[in-house]
Amino acid sequence: MLLNFLQAIFALAVTLGLIGGAAYAFRRWAPAGLLQFQMKPQTERRMQIVESLSLDPQHRLVLVRLDRQEKLILLGEGRLLGPADASTPKAAG
Repeated sequence: MLLNFLQAIFALAVTLGLIGGAAYAFRRWAPAGLLQFQMKPQTERRMQIVESLSLDPQHRLVLVRLDRQEKLILLGEGRLLGPADASTPKAAG
């Protein structure tokens, strides 16, 4: 029984080693046209969550920046309750 267990572990190690070796060889020696599926360098994202504030268990305020504009969004109970423009400050007084 112990021999069967060790044989299964050895077979798994050999299989994983062959898969890893094939992946290494593919990346090392594959033609450039076959490597197009690899991740491209990440460019600057258009949308960012700047800040999030929990008002209560059901409501949350989220400040989102999209294309250099900031939008304030009120979320509640899993749905959008209403966007507001955060880029225009209100006058004091």
